[in-house]
Amino acid sequence: MAKPRIFISSTYYDLRHIRSDIERFIKEQGYESILNEQGNIAYGKDEKLEDYCYKEINNVDILVSIIGGRYGSESKNDNNSVSQMELKTAFELNKQVYIFIEKSVYNEYHFYLSNKTNETIIYTYADNVKIYQFIEFVESLPNNNTIHGFETSSDISSFLKEQWAGLFQRFLQDQTRHKELNVIKGIENTAKTLNQLVTFLTEEKRGSENAINEILLSNHPAMEQIKELLGIPYRVYFVNKEEFNDLLKARGFRESSNNLPFEDKTTWELIRSDYKYELTYKDEIFNSDNKLKVYTKEEWNPNFITYNVTEIDDLPF
Repeated sequence: MAKPRIFISSTYYDLRHIRSDIERFIKEQGYESILNEQGNIAYGKDEKLEDYCYKEINNVDILVSIIGGRYGSESKNDNNSVSQMELKTAFELNKQVYIFIEKSVYNEYHFYLSNKTNETIIYTYADNVKIYQFIEFVESLPNNNTIHGFETSSDISSFLKEQWAGLFQRFLQDQTRHKELNVIKGIENTAKTLNQLVTFLTEEKRGSENAINEILLSNHPAMEQIKELLGIPYRVYFVNKEEFNDLLKARGFRESSNNLPFEDKTTWELIRSDYKYELTYKDEIFNSDNKLKVYTKEEWNPNFITYNVTEIDDLPF
């Protein structure tokens, strides 16, 4: 079963005990923690090491940012520290973010706000004024930037426990309404299709087969099936194989190396944590020009597109 993946972002040497405690807490909840020092980030040879940290954030569900008085290593990409860039990356990817600042640092930050034009001040709890400048940037963001002070790791774990319990309760409430919402969406799609058909017939375009195909294509059962299989919350739309493949790439899938040229199907796969996700589609749903064939819901076979999730027992090396 897939687990929430939680990235712990902070400087290491001054906060290593806090990081260790939060890692233990996350594991006790049955979740997966991602820490650089534990080897949880796969590093390649083609890019800077810090870039692989930012890429890993794309594959996590939550980022916990812990800010203390140490600025840490400077990023080679920006005028910020690496831990600050991790938090900025999470903001850009719209990840769920929790920000914790050591109380002594947070208290002195308010002193900085009153004296930030005075460049001669030496701050007691921060080794670099850029820490306070970055906190100011975070507070200026319009959303997803709630900040909490902490003294011990238990302050952080207690807050996270309450927050995650609230998220789970909200998920249960949403599930009870999910079936009703699907029925409503189905009615809305049907009504939209009927309205389009009425307009088409009213304008006396009965002889235009292309117009009818466009109406049917906009409500293609393949798009509804992909949306449901991958849990995509927004409308899915593609009209040819290239656009379909681009959609899978955007969701993190890569074409399987096991595909053979003489087969009548194509498989795409995604490996995340200990699970392998495989989506296979029959090539017959596209015509010789790689355009999506038009199907009604009655003509569509759900076996045209299949989706399997398997647990990876052994590492491939």
